[in-house]
Amino acid sequence: MNREAVAEKYQWNTGDVFLNDEAWEEAFRKLEKTDFGKYKGTLNCAENVLKYFKAEEDYEIALLRVYLYAHMKHDEDVGNTKYSSCFARVMTLFARVGAETAFATPELTTLPEEKLREFAADKRLTDYDYFFTRLIAEKKHVLSEGEERILAKAEESLNLSNEVFEMIDNAELDLPEIEMDGKTMRLSHGLYSVIVNGKDREKRKEAFEKYYSAYQKKLGTIAATYYGNVKRDIFYKNVRKYSSCLEMALFGEDVDEKVYRNLIESVNEATPVMHRYMAVRKKTLGYDEMHMYDIYPSLVEDAELRLSYEEAYELVLKGLSPLGEIYAGLLKRGRDERWIDVMETEGKKSGAYSIGIYGNHPFVLLNYQQTTHDVFTIAHEMGHSIHSYFSNEMQPYSKSDYKIFVAEVASTVNEVLLLKYLLKTTTDEKLKKYLINYFLDMIRTTLFRQTQFAQFEEEAHAMAERGEPLNKDNLTELYYGLNKKYYGDAVTHDEQIGIEWARIPHFYHSFYVYKYATGITAAVAIANKILAEGEPAVKNYFEFLSSGCKTDPVSLLKIAGADLSKKETFSSIMKEFENALNEFERMN
Repeated sequence: MNREAVAEKYQWNTGDVFLNDEAWEEAFRKLEKTDFGKYKGTLNCAENVLKYFKAEEDYEIALLRVYLYAHMKHDEDVGNTKYSSCFARVMTLFARVGAETAFATPELTTLPEEKLREFAADKRLTDYDYFFTRLIAEKKHVLSEGEERILAKAEESLNLSNEVFEMIDNAELDLPEIEMDGKTMRLSHGLYSVIVNGKDREKRKEAFEKYYSAYQKKLGTIAATYYGNVKRDIFYKNVRKYSSCLEMALFGEDVDEKVYRNLIESVNEATPVMHRYMAVRKKTLGYDEMHMYDIYPSLVEDAELRLSYEEAYELVLKGLSPLGEIYAGLLKRGRDERWIDVMETEGKKSGAYSIGIYGNHPFVLLNYQQTTHDVFTIAHEMGHSIHSYFSNEMQPYSKSDYKIFVAEVASTVNEVLLLKYLLKTTTDEKLKKYLINYFLDMIRTTLFRQTQFAQFEEEAHAMAERGEPLNKDNLTELYYGLNKKYYGDAVTHDEQIGIEWARIPHFYHSFYVYKYATGITAAVAIANKILAEGEPAVKNYFEFLSSGCKTDPVSLLKIAGADLSKKETFSSIMKEFENALNEFERMN
């Protein structure tokens, strides 16, 4: 479909950012002239620090607005060279300004701790008190000015592992051909995902074997690349004086290691329930042997929600009604004021996302199709958007950008509320069974699978920290053992699954994946609290949504009713998984 054929009400309104391209160009040219160098060497008193922060913030807010417009226009048609050029110009400006302002944090860090504490307590710098609290904590991990300069120069070389993996994975992986619908096609990451989620078992088996055969041929190179990534982490851990790579990663997010330990321990204790789910899946499918390529398709066929966009949005409004009229009003504004780009069109960026910047309402990109997944995607992306809306409205710029640790919570709360609404209201037993299966697989993929990934990362790093070199054999042995531990005896653990570690891009952003697991744990706890307590819980949840990054993320989640420092929070989602499995078995 051409974009011109899409009704205006289904297109986001870029005029809310800039009226037209000419207005964007004028704003961009004003931003090209910068003078941050004049502040260098002056950040030794509260007055000068405040002047610098305000100047930088005003500039960044204007730059983000220019970025937003270019980003959106580019994604309307990624092949449009005009907007690709605009976007590239903005990114170049970001890099230049980043280099110009890079002096500030190191300059502040070199100040005595007593001075930093003065800044943190100074009423004029209230908007930056958390920033200074974190800076004080980081001081013991900061090196001398000369050493920091050397590290900065070495950073590009030290971070090459991710680029090498992306080159292998996206350009040099020799994926074979496969027959699909009477046509010979080159297997791709996207096509593989479609096939293993499909109904044709023989095709799933063929795709599984061919896909992993391509990784097998590159396994030694990928192992060396991943080892380089781990050795980089160990290098930074050593020079910055952390006890482990895990401690270093958690410190960066201001997350207590107890949260991570609660996650790993709770999921490991709950693996028998996952083993039971695999046995139920095997029985439902009627297989004598269930392979790893059999764990993805839905166990309930032909029970999709096939709704128009308008019907889907109304359903989302009903499902999220426990959040109250203020939330519903924002959902309606998003639809009626054209925050959302709805339809799939030629050249449009695929997938879905929410983007929100300070000083502007958020926007959502969809490629809506009439599927259950896409109904939930509306709820998910609007969860992101309204989280951004509240944080930007209620916090100063310096505290408005919430941390990645909590980034998936609001979106998942919306999904859980919608799911529970559908389970409560549907009279279609087949649809209900489908939704329970949907929930089981949501927890399997987001909680169990991501925790399995996290445990692999931790153990691989620990091996290397003990001086054991990582290679294709011991990495594969480690992953294969974890796969057996997580999925149990009902699954035939195909030899190829041992090399699944080799295709996970997130492993090059160390200790990232566990946040998906803590995110869904917190979201289920919050959704249950809202449904059980009503208005008091909603009020606390709104406080969380409005808090940005004003303090550490674990404390913010406590406000909303999800205490990740307590193991019971993790145990409750495991119990919910078990209850859903019991209900699914009852309906079989």
